[in-house]
Amino acid sequence: MGLKDYRRFSRHITRTARWRALRLQALRRDGFKCVICGARGRLEVDHVKPVRTHPELAWSLANLQSLCPRDHSAKTWREVGNEPLSPERQKWRDLLHVQPIPQRDEV
Repeated sequence: MGLKDYRRFSRHITRTARWRALRLQALRRDGFKCVICGARGRLEVDHVKPVRTHPELAWSLANLQSLCPRDHSAKTWREVGNEPLSPERQKWRDLLHVQPIPQRDEV
């Protein structure tokens, strides 16, 4: 299972002060949690439509979403053309995935 050719087309964007400000806006909008699983903690801001195919949306807040590292990796894995995991392997990964601990305001 080797990785296909993968380059970070958004590197020139994510290394700027403008990106840091836009990233913070996306995190605030999404309530500082993953939009897929609701996890809190370390989050990554992802381009919904990738910069490599939609460079005109690179600076659009509407094209950004907050994802936990697990969900971001899974999305990127699919985007670069890798096969999805087999159902058995995905079941195993889901078993190992620790559910987020509810915050005080969620209890």
